[in-house]
Amino acid sequence: MSTEAIDPRYVDIDQWPTSLAVEAMLEGQIAAIGAIRAQVGRIALAAEAAASRLGTEGRLVYVGAGTSGRIAVQDGVELYPTYNWPQDRLFFLMAGGLAALTEAAEGAEDDADAACAEIAAARIGAQDVVIGVAASGRTPYTLAAIVAAREAGALTIGIANNAGTDLLAAADHGLVAETGTEIVAGSTRMKAGTAQKAMLNMLSTAIMLRKGLVYRGRMINMRISNEKLRLRGQAMVRDIAGVELATAARALDATGEDIKQAILVAMGMATAEAQSLLEAHGQNLADAMRAMQKGG
Repeated sequence: MSTEAIDPRYVDIDQWPTSLAVEAMLEGQIAAIGAIRAQVGRIALAAEAAASRLGTEGRLVYVGAGTSGRIAVQDGVELYPTYNWPQDRLFFLMAGGLAALTEAAEGAEDDADAACAEIAAARIGAQDVVIGVAASGRTPYTLAAIVAAREAGALTIGIANNAGTDLLAAADHGLVAETGTEIVAGSTRMKAGTAQKAMLNMLSTAIMLRKGLVYRGRMINMRISNEKLRLRGQAMVRDIAGVELATAARALDATGEDIKQAILVAMGMATAEAQSLLEAHGQNLADAMRAMQKGG
């Protein structure tokens, strides 16, 4: 595996001046992002398929071990505050359990049986989307989870940093960023991890776009949890509905700080009517607004 190989360029990096070592690390990070370019089309296809499969009840399930698992969980946990993606529609399978997020449990990555059991216990099914991340592309825990999830009917996405590996072949959608050797051999928290994080960011954000949780570049499904976000929400309602800020604030109050509903209320709809219209259009604000303008 290229991610585990020793790069002769860096065998003496521990003897280099620190500034040169850090410069080499930066060049590696830039190269890691560049390695994703060839996957743009594949990421888009995977996102569209995932958004369609999730419907109104499907879950996003993140699977991984070690560094890759931690990066996967980091992407998933941001979806609730950023897009108000329901927490009961997020699921995390981490080799060694969630305690492995802060305490290494490297041996757990070989436990394929545990992965299969956890997929079964989670009742993964046809409405779910399971994302497995492994730099090597062959981690037994992650691979077994993807295989079991696909057999259960879920849509599966594999993310790896080595081409031609089992994880990519096992998933419905295989995404690979060939980041090559690491400056510190095998330290996939560096280039490989950077590429994984970027691919996950793009994938999950594109899913949220296709689910209608972004409108005109704004996070209109954002969860308002503090005063800063309350002010941001008011500004969204004001700008999209074309009303005064005070009107936007009243609309947010009337809808329990649901930004999408508040926009429709600020545009003249009754609260219950706005809620029903959004439900009829799968919580897609753009579709609801078009229906409102057509009078239906």
